[in-house]
Amino acid sequence: MFKKILIANRGEIAVRIIRTCKEMGIQTVAVYSEADADAMHVSLADEAVCIGKASAADSYLNMPSILSAAVVTGAQAIHPGFGFLSENSKFARLCREMNIVFIGPEADVIDQMGDKQHARETMQAAKVPVIPGSEDSVNSAEEALAIAEEVGYPVLFKATAGGGGKGMRLVKEASQLQSAFDEARLEAQQNFQNDQLYMEKVIHPAHHIEVQILGDNYGKVIHLGERECSLQRNHQKVLEESPSPFISQAIREKICAAAVQAGEEVNYTGAGTIEFLVDEDQNFYFMEMNTRIQVEHPITEMVTGVDLVKKQIEIAAGQPLSLDQEDIHFEGHAIEVRLNAERPEQHFYPSTGSFDFIHFPAGNLGLRLESSVYNGYQMPPYYDNMFAKLIAYGADREEAVQRMKRALGELRIEGIASNQALLQAILEDKGFLSGDYSNDYLEASLLPAWLAAQSN
Repeated sequence: MFKKILIANRGEIAVRIIRTCKEMGIQTVAVYSEADADAMHVSLADEAVCIGKASAADSYLNMPSILSAAVVTGAQAIHPGFGFLSENSKFARLCREMNIVFIGPEADVIDQMGDKQHARETMQAAKVPVIPGSEDSVNSAEEALAIAEEVGYPVLFKATAGGGGKGMRLVKEASQLQSAFDEARLEAQQNFQNDQLYMEKVIHPAHHIEVQILGDNYGKVIHLGERECSLQRNHQKVLEESPSPFISQAIREKICAAAVQAGEEVNYTGAGTIEFLVDEDQNFYFMEMNTRIQVEHPITEMVTGVDLVKKQIEIAAGQPLSLDQEDIHFEGHAIEVRLNAERPEQHFYPSTGSFDFIHFPAGNLGLRLESSVYNGYQMPPYYDNMFAKLIAYGADREEAVQRMKRALGELRIEGIASNQALLQAILEDKGFLSGDYSNDYLEASLLPAWLAAQSN
């Protein structure tokens, strides 16, 4: 087992990883930007190294600085968390060249599944259903037009190297295609230094269902169930739950088996997520794979009792996966909400400043908090504005919802605006409570009604 791990990240995920390392008896090294000198992950780690200025490009994306910090401190492995360098194959290769273990899959697998068009081809080879669309990257609007006429509108342009909703454009009719193609290509180039696009038919209405998998270095791949991630704004998840209240048990078994098939096809190692779209008839289609830990991993941990970060570390250290599929038991229901520093009623404008006072909810079984903020903490304007995740667990969905309502009701924040009120509204919404909500429900229905109520 490793004696020392460097965490190449910040915020709540860095804190989360440090805590598991401490429980495993592993020393930790935090890296931080000049803007994060007072961050919680810096104070919790055994050692901390400043790696650059405030901007992510100068710090958390600065590979030479991070690798130098690992060498200087004697770290044997690097955990990238999510975001930043977590799906960067170049960084994974550099780690290997320097005899530092990258806690994640092999660089070739990151490349294979990170290129979304290549990932589609890989899934087709594995006999996993994929969304109808282009067979290869689309190089012109004329080519896209022919494909759109074949599969039918609406269609969606997506960056082959994309993520986070960037490089995506919806096309409802032929007249929109040229401008959508140009805009998506430009945005893809700006965000990923890669302007290649592919195109998919839009499955509508659809549910966004993802399956958590674990694979070791000896060919074993298992799943840890699915997560319902359909409540989204601007392609970013707002609330997640496990298990999905929408899919049947028969489809659950099929979609999880398909995810394992996908992992086996690429000899996947570590924690990964296979994402699917599920239509109203519960047909499912592969969408993409995330070759890292997910923001919403705690709800899977709550319903399975498996520490995913611990398993990542054990697998990276060369240990065989100690769990077989029959060892995974699913109990109860878990819901996660993402607390963001923003003003939903003002076009979700980011909120910065100081947490003059913050009181997080506590008490009773089944409540979990993932955060890195504290009273007096200064929210930096340079990074993602999620400052906490709140997870509620119950024996069933109703109990989990009630526990989350109680928890959000106890939350008190002064000095920073947040999306707390919107999250509370979601938990009272009839569409959400029914469990049958599609991935455009929040933006198309719930949010407009809530915003209208706020303005009255």
